[in-house]
Amino acid sequence: MRAAIEEAGRLKVCHGGTLDTFAHGLMLMLVGPATRLFDYLHGVPKVYEGTVRWGVETDNGDLLGRTVFEGDASGLTPEKLDEALNTFVGWREQTPPATSAKRVGGERAYLKAHRGEAVEMPASRVYLHEAVWLGHDLPRESRLRIVVRGGYYVRALVRDLGRMVGCGAHLTGLHRTAIGPWVDPGEGRTVEVHGREVMPWTASRMLSDAEVGELRAERTIAMGELARAEWALPAAFVEGARLVRGFHLGRMVYLLSEVEGRLGVLRELRGGV
Repeated sequence: MRAAIEEAGRLKVCHGGTLDTFAHGLMLMLVGPATRLFDYLHGVPKVYEGTVRWGVETDNGDLLGRTVFEGDASGLTPEKLDEALNTFVGWREQTPPATSAKRVGGERAYLKAHRGEAVEMPASRVYLHEAVWLGHDLPRESRLRIVVRGGYYVRALVRDLGRMVGCGAHLTGLHRTAIGPWVDPGEGRTVEVHGREVMPWTASRMLSDAEVGELRAERTIAMGELARAEWALPAAFVEGARLVRGFHLGRMVYLLSEVEGRLGVLRELRGGV
């Protein structure tokens, strides 16, 4: 869900991806011009660690939900769970929980679900890059670490794993440990990111005063000399047009893209970040 606030005399602020009520960990907050970069965070890796409780499926996929199925987890083994988990790696259709922030009929699904309405959730294409079990205390629970693209529901993965192994499952804990190059600094702590620390997986280019003028006039500029990205995206996350950060006077003032061998404005960041 995207949340944005704009009030007279105050900066515009939005978050870079919600966390479930029971979860904790890294939350990106985009402030001022940086809010215009929201759409470009979706494709970077997100890392989660979670605790899976076997033998019980809940209606929302976590420990706050209502039990809808109980099964026998006594037959679970690490080998069986490895085999099941591996089937979810890669691109796959996933049906989000009814209590997700996805919009259904123009309204957030969880609002409908909380009113007791039946919610039919359409499946969406999601990507699981890496998944590994961190440990097991079978038949009760297991610890899981995954790397995904934005839009992935860990609750839905665990629900589907429980159904695959036949005993049901839900999440009892979830920690978002990283988004791209940014790591959770710990509870109660914040870290400010500026300049070259913003979207460091893209190339960058220094802009002259004249080039800034050309871009403001909605004209393209020569490709020029590009500096390589400071942080490398995994190959599976690289897609689409090449993005270039445009810097002027030490601040990122444009997000640029290639247009017929030249650079044009994708987003202007007035004031810079």
